[in-house]
Amino acid sequence: MRAAIVGIAGPRLAEAEAALFRAQPPAGVILFARNIENPTQLRLLISALRDALPANAMLLVDQEGGRVARLRPPHWRAHPPAGIIGQVFEADTKAGLRAAWITGALIGADCAAAGFDVACAPVLDLRREGAHEVVGDRSFASAPLAVARLGRAFAAGLLAAGVQPVGKHAPGHGRAQVDSHLSLPVVDANDLAPDLLPFALNADLPWAMTAHILYKGWDAARPATLSPVVIGEVIRRRIGFEGVLVTDDLAMRALSGAPDELARAALAAGCDLALYCAGEFEPTAALLRTCPMLTPLAVARLAAAREIATRQCRALAPAALAAERDRLLRGEFGLA
Repeated sequence: MRAAIVGIAGPRLAEAEAALFRAQPPAGVILFARNIENPTQLRLLISALRDALPANAMLLVDQEGGRVARLRPPHWRAHPPAGIIGQVFEADTKAGLRAAWITGALIGADCAAAGFDVACAPVLDLRREGAHEVVGDRSFASAPLAVARLGRAFAAGLLAAGVQPVGKHAPGHGRAQVDSHLSLPVVDANDLAPDLLPFALNADLPWAMTAHILYKGWDAARPATLSPVVIGEVIRRRIGFEGVLVTDDLAMRALSGAPDELARAALAAGCDLALYCAGEFEPTAALLRTCPMLTPLAVARLAAAREIATRQCRALAPAALAAERDRLLRGEFGLA
């Protein structure tokens, strides 16, 4: 398999996409709102993807809760943003941790039932005053330890549902003054220890996602996704992350260059997987034709991630959990 996760164009797998995936199989496919209409349509799409992809390819979805959710009402549950859970935690630590775990478990139950292996959550970035709102309420809190504890609880809930979590965006997106979807954020600060702490305390998560941010104190020339220094010295060594490292979307405007060139650069810098979400056929085909195969180490990391989710999966009662979360968020604390 190629060391890439790619998107597709629409709610049905096109014949050309299926042929491409059989000829140059990616390690997985990620779905977005453009691909999801209702449970019946999604079931047929995922079945078609499974037919076209290798047996151990991953299906991913961006499903944090709040404004980042691809599975939405009326067909799927609504989930609160991380910031709301952080408010519960601030009022009552035990209740906040329980709300985080339940939300992870409910999101995981939705994702697992739909056929996904991986949910791109939780966000481990800090919420910082004056920073761009691209993170905002996607973050649990501004305090590093609170983010670390709530992120761990959320991830544990996902794993209880048998879904692999992705900690994002390493080594920390909270200081960004611009939206990396639109331009490249530059961070001048040298002391980033608080930003690293939630990632370091969750270094045993199965997956992490890089940030498209230029950290001048570490590498003044290359954003984290493309930097051997940030990936090798900061994410792998200082944070201690040993799991599957996937890039953020290479279609984002923080990066410049053709997607296939960016993919090769990110993999050469130390990422295990390149993520290209646009769903545009020609750039996707070019990327898959030239993308390196998964390294043996990446294969082992992917297998370990699957094993973690399998080992921690257990039977859940989603209706009872949803009622309990509703009491925690609305009944006791009056939060919407």
